[in-house]
Amino acid sequence: MLSFTLSTTLLLAACLLRTSVVSTEKAVTCDANTGRRNFGRDNVQRLGCDHGVIRVQGALYGRADRETCSEGRLARQVANTRCSQRGTLDAVKRRCDGKKVCEFNSDAVRRSDPCLGTYKYLETNYTCFPAIRVIACEDSVAHLFCAKGQVIFVYGADYGRSDQTTCSYRRPASQVQNVSCTSFTSKTVVEERCNGKNNCTISATNSVLRDTCVGTYKYLEVAYICEYPLDTGEESSGESSQTHAE
Repeated sequence: MLSFTLSTTLLLAACLLRTSVVSTEKAVTCDANTGRRNFGRDNVQRLGCDHGVIRVQGALYGRADRETCSEGRLARQVANTRCSQRGTLDAVKRRCDGKKVCEFNSDAVRRSDPCLGTYKYLETNYTCFPAIRVIACEDSVAHLFCAKGQVIFVYGADYGRSDQTTCSYRRPASQVQNVSCTSFTSKTVVEERCNGKNNCTISATNSVLRDTCVGTYKYLEVAYICEYPLDTGEESSGESSQTHAE
């Protein structure tokens, strides 16, 4: 299933971006040892792109083979290779799509134990897509625009904070220390306002994008491309019909 999704998306990318090079990456995070006192602190997964932005293609929390994250494990702990938690792909996409760097604790996407007794891991497959990135600090405005004849397609958008340096000028430490601040609804808001338009403006405010982290100074990060809209031929067909009717 993962390879099928990846292949389909790469084909789509080839159509949209033509000669652009799309790199494929994989990140694997083994579950932390439940016997440690710092359980959860070692479960950090990091996705990153030197060029372009993250586009998550597949994500699995569970186990699909006996080799991955198997060191020091009993045979029975790696025997179940059909272990998978539902909804993992959507959870990772919401956090990471459209970002240059995405770092999070895998506990954030783990909702349950899909296979008791099986030692699990989080595996994410993603590509780095060329895109336009726009960042607007809280209470400012983000402007998205394309060349004449092209329209906006939003890859990802997040209103929150993922580091302590972006939009930090003259801000007290208490307002930039929460780097796990994210909004799962911001992408939908930006898509509804901008997709299919030649240009659009989004206010990076709590009233528009919701305040999910009270006390944290946030910023809106948007990744998008400009593409030519598909010609469906409806307009020409309509004109033809009208001519015949006359």
